[in-house]
Amino acid sequence: MTDQRNAFTKQPRVRGNDWHKLMPAVLGAWHPTQTVSVVIPAYQAHLTLPFTLAALAAQTYPSHLLEVVVVDDGSTPRLELPELRPENTRIVSTRDTWGRAHACHTGAMSSDGEVLHWLDSDMLPYVDQIEAQLRWHHLIDHAVVLGDKLFVDVEDGYPDLEDTLDKLREGKGDDLFPDRWTSSHDWVDEYIDRTDGLVLNPTKSYLVHVGASASVRREVYLDAGGMDTSLKLGEDVELGYRLAQQGAVFIPDYEARSWHLGRSTLMQQSDDVNRYNRPYVTDRISDLRHWRTRARSYTVPWVEIVVDARGRGYDEVRHSVNGALRSGAADVVVSLLGEWSLVDDDRRATLSHPDRNLKALRAEFQGEPRIHFVEEIAASAFPAANRLRLPVGWSPGRGTIRRLAVEMARRDRGLVSLLLPDGQVARLERTSAFRRAARLAGPSENLDDVVDHVSGTWWYDAPEEGFNHVSSVPDRDFSATPRAGWVRGDPRTRSLGATRRLCALD
Repeated sequence: MTDQRNAFTKQPRVRGNDWHKLMPAVLGAWHPTQTVSVVIPAYQAHLTLPFTLAALAAQTYPSHLLEVVVVDDGSTPRLELPELRPENTRIVSTRDTWGRAHACHTGAMSSDGEVLHWLDSDMLPYVDQIEAQLRWHHLIDHAVVLGDKLFVDVEDGYPDLEDTLDKLREGKGDDLFPDRWTSSHDWVDEYIDRTDGLVLNPTKSYLVHVGASASVRREVYLDAGGMDTSLKLGEDVELGYRLAQQGAVFIPDYEARSWHLGRSTLMQQSDDVNRYNRPYVTDRISDLRHWRTRARSYTVPWVEIVVDARGRGYDEVRHSVNGALRSGAADVVVSLLGEWSLVDDDRRATLSHPDRNLKALRAEFQGEPRIHFVEEIAASAFPAANRLRLPVGWSPGRGTIRRLAVEMARRDRGLVSLLLPDGQVARLERTSAFRRAARLAGPSENLDDVVDHVSGTWWYDAPEEGFNHVSSVPDRDFSATPRAGWVRGDPRTRSLGATRRLCALD
């Protein structure tokens, strides 16, 4: 993550996705300072691009802070810039491949603004649209602002450009198309309304990161890895998921208004689009539990499980790893920490080899693709949604990880700590909460405290949640590790939380 301790160090701390407590500037009554790059992916946009650029030339946002990068994605003939456009506008072309994701990323990497603002080439923004978006980025450095748009039918032809621009300048954007079919982005608006502006279901706010008008600070975009340029559709919601894992706050702004000139592809071919997108986004968005098949692995795991094998015995490490792999969720990976580069095949006494345990563990798990042999742990589990730090010798019960991770997402908890009888603590960390906390924490602040502020933390008793120790396995029979606390007749098999000893920190 980009380390920037600047004016944003004291920025407001949003809990969950409750952006309502932020106080944005009133349009027309503030002084912007941030630069913005409007990136416009364009293919065969000869008729609509002049409308988009003309509206951008009339924006209330200071022109010296605004640049526009039009990305020609293989149009024939090549696109040319009209006379009516922002002063700092240029065209770049895609290479090697094609698609909106590739075009957007090409434009982003060809631009210089502190904020990236995506705008499709068939959009007609109101004159204060950019100002409305950018005021949020002046408040917090991890905002993702979602503009509002209405669709208008243009099958009968496009309106007069000069007349359209005059009405926008006069503040009459709502009256542009009185006699034509118009529509809102129905399912997006419905979801936003149902969740009180994305506040009530904070861990799923990224689902409405779709469409043609959104903005994000450049460093957050880069920290998230940028657009997945291999995707031809669904790239926006997939990027939204990764932005969410970086701790983004998603803000729908109904004052950041635009017209969409024509119906969207989804409106025209919704079933085909959704059917096409499903395998691609399911593989990359680990939160889509209802689409993922149990007993399957995916490119982006749901949970990363960290087991530190350094200096530990073969049996206890094996117990932890095996328990983690059969814990009820197949889309997990285990990061097995050890000094693997020191393991060699030099001639030594085999049974007294100092790296005997590591060699045995390597042999034990070398055929398991969900095991990653690592020598250091990344700062977070990104892009996986969760990380479990599992003390060696302990193993979760079947279903334990799945139940806890689901509950964390539903209740917006960033950290669940599980107290073990020997005093150790297993920790289940939600990536999005920890990444946001890392952006906000001051030099002397405890990261867990910041997580508690922006999300929430909770304590459970580990054995009651199904954790068991290697010593509880008779004769070390790892073929059928018992699930402590989850045997038939035990009252602890009741619904999650029924018999917990809870200790809330928030």
